[in-house]
Amino acid sequence: MIGIIGGSGLDDPRILKGTKELEVITPYGKPSSPLTIGKIKGVGVVILARHGKKHTIMPSNVNYRANIWALKEQGCTHIIATSACGSLREEIKPGHLVFVDQFIDRTTKRHSTFYDKDKVCHIPMAEPFCPELRKLLAEAAKRLKLRYHEKGTVITIEGSRFSTKAESNMFRQWGADVINMSTVPEVVLAKEAGLHYQVIAMSTDYDCWHEVEESVDIQMVLRIMKQNSENVKKLILETIPKIKEHKECGCETLIEGAIIGGEEEVDEHIKEKGFIEMDIKSLIRTVPHFPKKGIMFRDITTLIKDAKGFKKVIDDLTERYKDKKIDVVVGIESRGFIFGGAIAYSLGVGFVPIRKPGKLPAETVAQEYSLEYGADKIEVHKDAILPGQHVLIVDDLLATGGTCSAAATLVEKLGGKVVECAFVINLPDLKGKEKLNSYPIFTMVEFEGE
Repeated sequence: MIGIIGGSGLDDPRILKGTKELEVITPYGKPSSPLTIGKIKGVGVVILARHGKKHTIMPSNVNYRANIWALKEQGCTHIIATSACGSLREEIKPGHLVFVDQFIDRTTKRHSTFYDKDKVCHIPMAEPFCPELRKLLAEAAKRLKLRYHEKGTVITIEGSRFSTKAESNMFRQWGADVINMSTVPEVVLAKEAGLHYQVIAMSTDYDCWHEVEESVDIQMVLRIMKQNSENVKKLILETIPKIKEHKECGCETLIEGAIIGGEEEVDEHIKEKGFIEMDIKSLIRTVPHFPKKGIMFRDITTLIKDAKGFKKVIDDLTERYKDKKIDVVVGIESRGFIFGGAIAYSLGVGFVPIRKPGKLPAETVAQEYSLEYGADKIEVHKDAILPGQHVLIVDDLLATGGTCSAAATLVEKLGGKVVECAFVINLPDLKGKEKLNSYPIFTMVEFEGE
């Protein structure tokens, strides 16, 4: 799967086949735009608009971490990014393309790493861009007879203002060839994600250093970008089918050995995903407006289909409860069965299902609980729990706490003692912990205000 950041015009249905638009939420919030997914010449492509579909997000406010995470999560292995830039060299004329191989970072306000707590990432950055992807783009530009430069150094400034003449001349003295506002931290985060990343820098002006040429303004940038967009589109279309011939270059393994702090051993699952710090939360998919508009549904199917992620959940919960003398694990219908059954097996104890009315065949005990509109009921077999048994209650998600409160009441009706109520996900905005304040509660991840 190829990620394209920018890519104006590539979502044309005559070019992108089988198009669908996907809204996603990452552990870092929403990306800049919905993802446009389809195929170009038989190759899977994901297109993301860095500054939003209507260019409403200023460079400093772009959620670069969410953008890169979203592309990685969709299975992208390569990213081709497009960026308007000012030329700092006479020979790089407006309309030329530059396949930069180095950057200078002059940004000050942006999150530039996924590792900002518990661990520190010292990712190597001697060669920040993908040499193989850059080579493929240069070869394609040559075949198309485009005006291009195979290498160059881009300096990324904070923006959104343009440079002063003093700054522009200083950047030239530093050895920068082009200037933009978007490549950093995008390229750094792509490296941390183990992605092959290359930017196509589109020269639109001479910044403001040139003594003869007109100084840059936004109308000039937009005019040249419009003229150049067709060439960039042709270049990307020419390059995408060639990426399958891409030789491995080490971009995907730079993260290994770059992390210090935290746990000494790194979970193999995390290495495979490309993020050392990726946690359980990252494996839980958020589906907006399901089952009805306004609801952000936390979908655990993406977690439980991931063998190592699912194993980590069960292993972590088993480790927590192995010395707590649990006699039986209770799982609440229905997703509580998935986690509860596995934990019971791992602990070597029995499993008891708590179900909706009419699902259990023998004599039951029931408990009603309140909903926002009306009431509901759950049941357990009358002989499922013996007096004095220590019980662990398990479910996938803690929302308002009504169902779990009813389950705990059922356990106590049968003479059992609730040791703890365990959940994979907590939604603290719904205040479930407050409803269950008479019981010990454990949750693994939280989605707060998301």
